[in-house]
Amino acid sequence: MEYRVEPVHAGRKLRDILRQVMGVSYGAMKSAKWDGRITLNGSVTPVDAIVREGDLVAIRWKDSPVYAVKPYPLPLTIPYEDEHLFVIDKPAPLASQSSANHPDDALENALFSHLGCPADYVYRPVNRLDKGTSGLMLVAKTPHAQHRLQRLLHTDDFRRTYLAVVEGCPPEENGIVDAPIGKEDAASIRRIVTPQGKPCLTHYAVVHRGRTRSLVKLQLETGRTHQIRVHMAHLGCPVAGDFLYGVELPQLPGRFALHSHEVTLVHPLTGENLHIVSPLPETLTALLD
Repeated sequence: MEYRVEPVHAGRKLRDILRQVMGVSYGAMKSAKWDGRITLNGSVTPVDAIVREGDLVAIRWKDSPVYAVKPYPLPLTIPYEDEHLFVIDKPAPLASQSSANHPDDALENALFSHLGCPADYVYRPVNRLDKGTSGLMLVAKTPHAQHRLQRLLHTDDFRRTYLAVVEGCPPEENGIVDAPIGKEDAASIRRIVTPQGKPCLTHYAVVHRGRTRSLVKLQLETGRTHQIRVHMAHLGCPVAGDFLYGVELPQLPGRFALHSHEVTLVHPLTGENLHIVSPLPETLTALLD
């Protein structure tokens, strides 16, 4: 990555250009400094050097370790892609990342297959969705893009909106659930509302109030595990089909009625305003009265 020093930044230290202007993380800068991957006008230079107008600052990213990943030939819907990132419309049920339970059938494997199984493939998710949640998910192409994007999570420059079909309906048309969430116990994957948990805020608005189920739009100010699912269950209207916090539905095998519907993003590397929408899947719409 390169940057040509503008007049307004002349006279500053190289470290300031890297951290504050180019947005390089401290860890990445420190690693690059020791490896000689930071240059000024083509020469390796200490980061406390003073830069002048027109100087070319460059940092070379360290090659990422290559690890074994199996291809999974699942067709992917990618509504947006540029040199820095993918926005992928993840189907459900599909794990976001490979694991012991899903070693070769996760989104990580599907993207590897989509790209033609490159030898230098490294998977860099910015946000993750539960296996049973569908919708928009960001994956970075470089470690720098991943770092910059993750810094924007839960800020006004990176807003994600979810749609959920819930059993019953929240008590108010609009509201905020302010309830801390923690693990049920050390051995369980379930989360519960507990005073000992971490602070959590979920904004909701009722889009459609049905006889037995409702459609709710949600935005998160925090990103706790299972946050929407726990907060909706806490209100007495669990996400339809949620086998962990509600009742499983046979018409939703392996998934529940939660969808990452919309992403609004100020691109941290291009400054472009992105607005990407994924419609609610028909299988979820069919649950409404």
